Amino acid sequence: MNENSLFGVHGAALQVRSQRMGLLASNIANASTPGFKAKDLDFQVALQAAEGPGGLSANGMSGAVRYRNPMQPSIDGNTVELSTEQTAFAENAVQYQTTLSFLNGRISTITRALRGE
Repeated sequence: MNENSLFGVHGAALQVRSQRMGLLASNIANASTPGFKAKDLDFQVALQAAEGPGGLSANGMSGAVRYRNPMQPSIDGNTVELSTEQTAFAENAVQYQTTLSFLNGRISTITRALRGE
């Protein structure tokens, strides 16, 4: 069986959400670094790249990464707005957990079917 037929878009979505989590964590870690530019991931573009041939490669990621435009730019050139990043991180974490729960349920169903339960 093909992996895509078993898990649909959820396997690729989990990869994309994981990559986005890393970008958002990097933004939060660099909130006080002068000149740091906050980045985010365009989920739809990254998901299309992840579903394509080769999966989520560095090239696919680079096309999906976007610089965030700050509401209030800082004097030192840093574009990280901590409240925005923390909110995006929390939302992404919930979406990641939801996708993971769906996949766990799907795997559990397949396992029960294989056991004949």
